[in-house]
Parts: sequence; C-alpha cells; structure tokens
Amino acid sequence: MNKNLIAQLVLLFLLTQVLGLLVGDFLINQGIHTTLLNDNPNDVANSLGLFVWIIVFTGFLLALIKFAPDWLFSILIKGIEIMAIFGTTIVVLLPFVPYDEIIKAFAAAIILVALRIILAKNLLLRNITSIIAAAGAGSLIGASLGVMPMLVFVVLLSAYDFIAVFKTKHMVTLAKGITKKNLSFTYAMPTKGHQFELGTGDMIIPLAFAVSILGEAKTALAYPYFFVSPALVLFVSLIGLIFTIDFASKKSGRALPALPFQVILMLIVWGITKAAGY
Repeated sequence: MNKNLIAQLVLLFLLTQVLGLLVGDFLINQGIHTTLLNDNPNDVANSLGLFVWIIVFTGFLLALIKFAPDWLFSILIKGIEIMAIFGTTIVVLLPFVPYDEIIKAFAAAIILVALRIILAKNLLLRNITSIIAAAGAGSLIGASLGVMPMLVFVVLLSAYDFIAVFKTKHMVTLAKGITKKNLSFTYAMPTKGHQFELGTGDMIIPLAFAVSILGEAKTALAYPYFFVSPALVLFVSLIGLIFTIDFASKKSGRALPALPFQVILMLIVWGITKAAGY
C-alpha cells in the first residue's frame, strides 16, 4: 500500500466531507435547496432529471473532446471550471457570512477565481478549489433531494459509472481529456514517480447521500445522534475509495470506477443504521 497516496486521499476526503457536512447542515436548517424538475425534494422525478442532466452534460463534453479544436475545448472547460468555483464558493461560505454581508462571499469567490487563473499550475490551490467545489456541490445536492430520490440517483449513477468505464469506456476518454487540463474537477495526489488524479464525483456523491440522510435524521433524532448515520456512511465510503485507489495504484494506467463499490458499502451501512433507529 502506498502510504503517501493513501494519506493524501484520507486528508482530502476528510476536509471535503467535514466542510460539506457543515454546509449541508446549515442548508437544511435554513431550508435552502435548489429546484431540479420541481420543488418537492421527495419526488423521484428530480433524481431522474439530475441523472439525465449528467448524461447530457457528459455527452456534450465528449463531443467537445472529439470534434472541437483543442483551444476551444480549453476555453469552454476553463469557463465551466470558473463558474463552478465561483458558485460553490458562495454556497460554502453561506454558514460563515452573515446574510447582510453576503457581498463578502461574492468578493471571496472572485478572489479565489482570480488566484486559480493566476496560479493555474499550483497543485495546492487546485486541491483547495476542488475541496470547495465538491463540498459546495455535494451539500447542495444532498439538501435538495430526499433519501429515496437520492437512493435512486446513486444507484443509477454507480451503474452508469461501471458501464462507462468497463463497457463503453467513454468515461476513460473523458477523464483523460479533463485531467490533462489541470482543472478543479479532480484532486491531484502526487507521489514518487506518478501523480494520481481523483475525480471530485467520488467525493460529491457520498457527501450528497450523507447530507440527504442527515436531513431525514434531523426530523426524528436529537443532536448529536442525527450525525451517526451520515458519519458511518461517509466512513465506509472512504474505505471503498481507499480500496479502489490502492488497487489502481498497483495497476498503473488502469482506470477503475470507485463509485460502485462505495455505493454498495454505503447502502449496506445505511440500511443497518436505519434498522438500528438512526
């Protein structure tokens, strides 16, 4: 086991998930969520709509990689990254900035975007923006979907991840096209002789599931018991991620989908904690 790689993975995971849970808890308490297809977080149509949106967006990126000139793809994907950093920074700062001083969150988002552009090759800054992007996206998705729609969403997404990596292999093409652009859609984990890249989706989806569970648990349990199930779900998600990354590190050049194994472990633990009253 590559201890340096795993240590980086654990640190990035903990920073993302702890921040994301804090933000998610705030969003739940304030009733803040995004409207997907409709305003009912317990409607499965919302999770299906989100899944379809991801498929369509993935197809759009693949079309750009295959048909667009490299300069055009670079401009468009960089623009998407900038918008993602800006929007998620504001979401992440909501619990820490008074509502009447929200302009400070906008200013911080602008500064972070500027730094990301100026210091484009700085891996530490890229990981910071990746943490913020994943924490903001995961917390907002989790606060916007009830547990049942979230279950449908993560199962569909994990099945798609498996097919896209092992069958159609288009996710491998997408990953190669994005990672070489040094974007905040992946975490950089440099080790001796090789730099591993981990997609933010492997952090966003467990966080979204945990925040969704937290929202349901808060309606029935008192502090700190409503954190039990989300914390355990995230813990086994980390175990699944460590297993996948460790296996991939021994198979240089081989892409492996982390999400299917993560989702299996999360569903098992969620079912156990649910049966135990959490």
